[in-house]
Amino acid sequence: MLVSIKEMLGRAKAEGYGVPAVSAGNEVTLRAAIEEAEKASSPIIILVGYYFTDAVNYYCRLIEDFAKAASVPVTAMWDHSGNFKQSVRGIRAGFPSIMVDRSSLPYAENVAQVAEMVRFAHAVDIDVEAEIGHVGGADEDMGPNSENALTVPAEAVSFVKETDCDCLAVAIGTAHGAYKGVPEIRFDLLKELAEKVPVPLVLHGGSGTGDENISKACRMGITKVNVANELMQASYDALAEYGIEGNRAYQFWPVLEKGFRKHVAHLFEVTGCAGKAWQAKQCLTAKLMK
Repeated sequence: MLVSIKEMLGRAKAEGYGVPAVSAGNEVTLRAAIEEAEKASSPIIILVGYYFTDAVNYYCRLIEDFAKAASVPVTAMWDHSGNFKQSVRGIRAGFPSIMVDRSSLPYAENVAQVAEMVRFAHAVDIDVEAEIGHVGGADEDMGPNSENALTVPAEAVSFVKETDCDCLAVAIGTAHGAYKGVPEIRFDLLKELAEKVPVPLVLHGGSGTGDENISKACRMGITKVNVANELMQASYDALAEYGIEGNRAYQFWPVLEKGFRKHVAHLFEVTGCAGKAWQAKQCLTAKLMK
């Protein structure tokens, strides 16, 4: 069933678990992600970025059809829209939630632009995730643990009040992409944020952060964990292990899907959402796979 991210993360916040937000940019990975969520009886979030596909209007309708037929709660987010045009594109396509990322801007500009998009999105019943602090790339000069990049709790509280965003991505030591070392997560900062910020908290840069760190973060207040790089790497590793030379290339998509599925299934256990599905209705496989 298709649900709002506000409902999904509200439940996660109340019950103390996280939900994986998996990067699924085509029908193969979309189908695999939802089927694995059904097996785990888990809610799931499908992430789609503006950089994935030009056919976003069509793909959003595909996600909606799959979600409505699923036996578990499913939602989708238009991820990391970095300017007005990108944000509106996600709204126009019909995504139930969008991420409005203005975190690289000064605080006042971040607030102003996010508040503008929240007003726009809420008018058509679309939820908004924003970011305060800055979760950059793992290879950025600033570095994931720079004090300048971390979220300031007092600013986060003010930011939510001023923008009316529905959930908030925070910077506590993670970074996007492949790390060049081991990330140091500021759990002391997360504890303070979880105590003070009224909306569900989101962790970007879940790939490479480590199972123990992710599990602990979810127990401490993170409700949504974005994962992209690890899923792509798991898919690639499955292909490399199988070998697709010659006629084995015909197995390209099944093998890639197998690697993707295996890691998605693992994420439900790590984030603590396995078995947390509610109001199961009709099996995706029964309706769409036959």
